[in-house]
Amino acid sequence: MLESVHARRILAWRDPVDMRKSFDGLIGLVRDSMIEDPLSGSLYVFVNRRGNYLKLIYWDRTGFALFAKRLDRGRFIFPGQDNTQKLSAEQFKLILDGIVLGGSRHL
Repeated sequence: MLESVHARRILAWRDPVDMRKSFDGLIGLVRDSMIEDPLSGSLYVFVNRRGNYLKLIYWDRTGFALFAKRLDRGRFIFPGQDNTQKLSAEQFKLILDGIVLGGSRHL
């Protein structure tokens, strides 16, 4: 399903997020915390405190789509130090598979 998503950019918010948030709560984080336009065509990634569950929100020209993934074991680990981290499509695919990238740090 995610293979059909053609995001302009992939941005990960590194601060832990309450995973009870759905569309409106995550869109609010995109606008207010990330200072981004949720209608830009970018894919926004959020992770929980434990780092084993993430949600993605994306505008696809007809509405918002929300995806979730929970790892059986391990944690999602993002590279870089900034709160908002830009990811390449390749990095994002590896992170979704639970692969730790070189130079990554735990949340």
